[in-house]
Amino acid sequence: MPAAILAAASVSAVPTESTRQALGYPSLFLLVLIGALVPVVPTGALVSSAAVVAFHQTAPFSLLLVFVTASLAAFLGDAALYWLGRRGLRSRNGSRWLEAIRSRAPEERLEQAQGKLAEHGVAVLVLSRLIPAGRIPVMLACLLAEWPLRRFARGNLPACLAWAVTYQVIGILGGSLFPEPWEGVLAAVALAVVVSAVPGLVRRFRQQPKRAG
Repeated sequence: MPAAILAAASVSAVPTESTRQALGYPSLFLLVLIGALVPVVPTGALVSSAAVVAFHQTAPFSLLLVFVTASLAAFLGDAALYWLGRRGLRSRNGSRWLEAIRSRAPEERLEQAQGKLAEHGVAVLVLSRLIPAGRIPVMLACLLAEWPLRRFARGNLPACLAWAVTYQVIGILGGSLFPEPWEGVLAAVALAVVVSAVPGLVRRFRQQPKRAG
C-alpha cells in the first residue's frame, strides 16, 4: 500500500503536458519579447527549441500555438523598440534605447541598409528579420528615414511571421531526426546557432582580401 501511494505521488509530481503548455507558451512569449527589445537573447534558438517540444506533443495545434506566440511577441517587441527609438530621435537628449540601437548598427551596415531601404522599401524590412544581425540596422534606417510607426508595423508584421516560420521549420527538422525531445532540442539549437553564425563568417571572409590589399 505505501508503495502504491508513493508511485501515485511520483506520477502526480511529474508535470502533465497541459501544465507544461500552460507554463511554456507564456515563457516563450516573454523571452521573445525581451529578446526583441534587448537583442542579446537568442530568440531564434528559443523558437526552434519550442517547436521541437511541440512536435513531440500529442496536444493538437501545439505547433500553431508556438507560431502565434513567437510571431506576436516578436512583432510587439519590435514595435515597442521602434516607438522608443522614435521618442529618442525627437528628444533633445536622445535616449538609452536609441543609443542601444545605434551601438548595434555599424556604420557600414547602416549605410547598406539605408541604400536598400530607399531602393526596395518594405521588402528590405521583411528580409531583415531573416538575416542574422540584419534587423537592427534596417530598423535604424527606418528611424532615420522618419517612417511612422504604422508604416513600420505594416512591413514588420510579415517579417515576424516569416521569421517565426523559418525558425520553427529548423526546430521541426531537428526534432524529427531524434526520438527524444531533448535530443531534438540540442540539434535544433545547434542548427539555429549555425544558421545565425554563417552570414557573419561570410562577411568576415569577404572583408579579409580588402584588408590585406
